[in-house]
Amino acid sequence: MHRTFFSLNDPAGAPVAQGAVAALGNFDGVHRGHQAVVAAAVAQARQQNGQAAAIVFEPHPRQFFQPGAAPFRLQTAGQRARALGALGVSHVVEVRFEQALAALSAEAFGTEILSKRLGVAHVCVGLDFRYGQGRVGNVTALQVQGRTAGFAVTVIDEVDDSDHPGDKISSSAIRAALVAGDVTQAARLLGRPWAIEGRVIAGQQRGRTINFPTANIALGDYLRPALGVYAIEATLADGSLHQGVANLGVRPTVAGADAKPLLEAHLFAFSGDLYGQEIEVALHAFIRPERKFESFASLTAQIAADADTARSLFSAAP
Repeated sequence: MHRTFFSLNDPAGAPVAQGAVAALGNFDGVHRGHQAVVAAAVAQARQQNGQAAAIVFEPHPRQFFQPGAAPFRLQTAGQRARALGALGVSHVVEVRFEQALAALSAEAFGTEILSKRLGVAHVCVGLDFRYGQGRVGNVTALQVQGRTAGFAVTVIDEVDDSDHPGDKISSSAIRAALVAGDVTQAARLLGRPWAIEGRVIAGQQRGRTINFPTANIALGDYLRPALGVYAIEATLADGSLHQGVANLGVRPTVAGADAKPLLEAHLFAFSGDLYGQEIEVALHAFIRPERKFESFASLTAQIAADADTARSLFSAAP
């Protein structure tokens, strides 16, 4: 999968997605609704013996317009690109969302960006796609512009949550599920467990003293899900998978009042140094909320019980 970074401010060159059939959107999470848009683009590209691409925006427009807002991302740009590639996309174009793009009219976005600068032959979008300054452009306007500028437009209906007919799958619904600690619902909407990826950093190393060493990851721009203990599965840099248990929170028993949320993952049947490595930790089940214990001894006993609970959950899984 090829990944290209495009800025409106870069000197104009050859169209970076010339003749491609492109799925177009933010695609934060690449959830089941996004997957339907991407599947349509991949199918159309195969029918035309052409290239399937995805055109996304980075940073997310909400980060551009609300730089002081609370973290909300479901994926890093790298996770998103890999997820799109796994669906059959051969080229991901990350369009830099900056002032020049934000000020562009809907008409100019269609003609100047999609047609001239990117060179797409066909775009697939979700029914709620909006674009252009003030988000005034909609799928109907895009179809009209496409006929003039020379690209086709396919609009994909919203996808329903199969367990709750009528409820649309959306990034907002996934965020709400994660904040509520309902990782099962989030996974159902995503089509896979939600995962946090990052570089392992040094922590207080208290876990080593009780035979529960942890790989610690800062949350960065990720949404803050319910703080607590989770059964997890980690993918290491070498591709190996390891089940485990993790605390996601501010460590009220041992950390100060100003501590930032941190993911501390203990991997079962693993020994080794992970410092500095990039790993991805998928949340499979919520075990309990984070809480403050009266003593470190009480916390230690609870960590052992949480690990046993996580092992039982994985053993009982089909």
